[in-house]
Amino acid sequence: MSEKYNQLVQYVQSLDSDVSKFYEKGHAAAGTRLRKGLSELKKMAQDLRNDIQAVKVERKAPK
Repeated sequence: MSEKYNQLVQYVQSLDSDVSKFYEKGHAAAGTRLRKGLSELKKMAQDLRNDIQAVKVERKAPK
């Protein structure tokens, strides 16, 4: 698997504590950290999408 995908999965797992702190314990600061983390996750996901597209184009290129 792609290293970028593994990093994405690990990053999602790292957000787990803030999810529980925000939703279960009601900590507002955890919500702020979570929103910031999700913004970074969006950037990481877009980078992975661009990588996937580049590989697809490379595979279709005539050899």
